[in-house]
Amino acid sequence: MTRSLTLAQARRVAIAAQGLDRPRPETVTMRHLTGTVDRIGLLQIDSVNVLTRAHLLPLFARLGPYDTALLDRATGKAPRRLMETWAHEATYVPSATYPLLMWKRRSWGGMNAANLEAKHPGIFELVQGIVAEHGPLTGRELERYVDEAHAARPTGGWGWSWSGAKVALEILFDEGVLTASRRNAQFERVYDLTERVLPQKVAAEPIPGRPDAVRELVRISARAHGIGSQRCLADYFRLDLASTMQAIDELVDLGELEPVTVRGWDRPLWLTAGARIPRRTDARALLVPFDPLVFERRRLLELFGMHYRIEIYTPAHKRVHGYYVLPFLLGEHLVARVDLKHDRARGVLLVRSAFADEPDAVAAKTWPREEVVVANLAEELREMARWLGADAVEVEADARGDLATPLRLAS
Repeated sequence: MTRSLTLAQARRVAIAAQGLDRPRPETVTMRHLTGTVDRIGLLQIDSVNVLTRAHLLPLFARLGPYDTALLDRATGKAPRRLMETWAHEATYVPSATYPLLMWKRRSWGGMNAANLEAKHPGIFELVQGIVAEHGPLTGRELERYVDEAHAARPTGGWGWSWSGAKVALEILFDEGVLTASRRNAQFERVYDLTERVLPQKVAAEPIPGRPDAVRELVRISARAHGIGSQRCLADYFRLDLASTMQAIDELVDLGELEPVTVRGWDRPLWLTAGARIPRRTDARALLVPFDPLVFERRRLLELFGMHYRIEIYTPAHKRVHGYYVLPFLLGEHLVARVDLKHDRARGVLLVRSAFADEPDAVAAKTWPREEVVVANLAEELREMARWLGADAVEVEADARGDLATPLRLAS
C-alpha cells in the first residue's frame, strides 16, 4: 500500500531536507559552507543587493552569521568547491555537479551562435583565443582586445546592450568552453577557459550523457526536497517534465524514491528514501525570495499555504507586501513576511513592512502565538543586522502591516 503522510509531516520533511532545522554552528567553516550547498544542491545567483547579494542569504538562513569570504574562496580560488553554471537560473553548484549541466542552454533569441558567426565571422575563435592568452577577463576587459565592430554595443533596443564580443562570451559560457573564474566586485563574470577552472579530479571524469545527467540531477533535487511532485523535482534544475518523469520512474525502481500521498496536497508525490520525518521542528529563518525552499511558488502555496510573489517589478502603488519581501519561517510554518532594506549610509537594517500570515484550521493547532512570532522575528532581524554590519534594526515610522507596531516595540 502507498504510504500516506499528513501535510504537517510533509512540511517538516521539506524543512529538514533543506537543513533549516539544524543547529547553527558557533563558528562557520568551509566545511559547513560546502556541506550546506551539497545538501541543498545549488545557490541561485542574483544581482539584487537590497540587503546583500541574494545568493549569500540562503547560507545565512541555515548557518547564521558567516564570513562571506568563504564563499568567495569556494567559487573563486583553486581548487574550486563551487562553480557557476546555468541551472535553476545563473547558479552556483558543487563542482562535481557542473558536468551534469553541460548540455543546458539558454533559449534567448539574441544568443544564436550561427547568426552571430554570420554577422561576425570568426568571432568565437577570436574570443576564445583572447581568453586563452589574456584571461581571466571580464566582458569589458575582453572588448579592449577586439576591433570596434566586435566591441560596438547596439543602441535603441530593449534589454541587454551587449556587443558581439560579449554575446560570444556568453554563448561560449553556455557551451562550457568558457566558465566564470569568479565574480568581481561589480558582480561581473570573469571568464576563463573551463579546463583551467574545473578541478582536475572533476575534469578527469567522463561527461555523462543527457539521460544519466538528468537522472542524477533529479536525484539531487529529490534529496534537496525530501518530498515533492514531478513539477517540484523538475523546476529545481529547470528540467522538462517528461525527462524528469522518466528519471523519477528509474529512481523508484532503484528504491531511491517512494510514491506517497499527502492529505491536502492532492497530486502524485514522491518521498526520498531515508528522508527524515521529524515529529517537530525548531526552525527559524528569514528566506530570501531566491531561497530553494520558496522559489517554486506553487509548491509553497500547496505545502505551506503561502501565496507569495516577488514584487520588485510591480509598480510601487500596486505592491501588496513591499519591494523585497522575505517570508519568515518559525517551527514548521511560514508565519510572517517582512520587507527589508540595508540602509548602508545610515548603518541600519530597515523594516519597511511586517505582515503576519494567517493559518488555516489545521495549521492553527501548531501555529505560534503572535508574541512568540514577534520575539523570534526581532531576534532574527538583530542577528541579520549584526551579520550585515548594521548597527541597529529600525522599523520605519510609516511601516505597513499588522506586525509593524509590535515589532517596533520589540526592536
